[in-house]
Amino acid sequence: MTRILPGVIAMAIIVVASNILVQHLLGEWLTWGALTYPVAFLVTDIMNRVYGPAAARKVVFAGFVTGILCSVVAAGMDKTTLRIAIASGAAFLAAQLMDISVFNQLRKYNWWLPPLVATIVGSILDTAIFFTIAFSTALSGLFPLDDVSWANELVPLLGRGPAQPLWVSLAVADWMVKLAQAVFALVPFRIIVGNLMQKRAQIH
Repeated sequence: MTRILPGVIAMAIIVVASNILVQHLLGEWLTWGALTYPVAFLVTDIMNRVYGPAAARKVVFAGFVTGILCSVVAAGMDKTTLRIAIASGAAFLAAQLMDISVFNQLRKYNWWLPPLVATIVGSILDTAIFFTIAFSTALSGLFPLDDVSWANELVPLLGRGPAQPLWVSLAVADWMVKLAQAVFALVPFRIIVGNLMQKRAQIH
């Protein structure tokens, strides 16, 4: 457990920070949380590469538990709803576990391919699950107390495209940030993994 403690702490910080920053808008389509949340994929991929999938899953479950606690606190402060809490938890867990699975399938290929593809696939799943559960009218019957009419107002996609529910624009913008971060994260991934591998070699 000691060896993955930095990963657990990093994941917890990311989840807490994202839960706080998601309450603050960044432009018309994003929140500040959109910038911090994708870093969770970087942490998962580093843990997976250096310590293996079992260790990565432990870090993910630690982040999941942290997210649940954040949701409980936020709900008590009237900052979130049960629907959004469920959407957030389901999206995080499914996406991170998918990331680990895809990474393992590609582990033997070039160093950059596993984290890049795993993060992209995980991000697609994360975005689809969260925004569908949180805002789609198709699921409104499961959450009769949550009014999501504002998110289903028809607007041009990202302000320019065909008319779509507002939440679709929010989802597309969110995924575009995740996609960009999947590429930029390759640099810290390479550096951090290299340093950790070197330290492990010195210990052994």
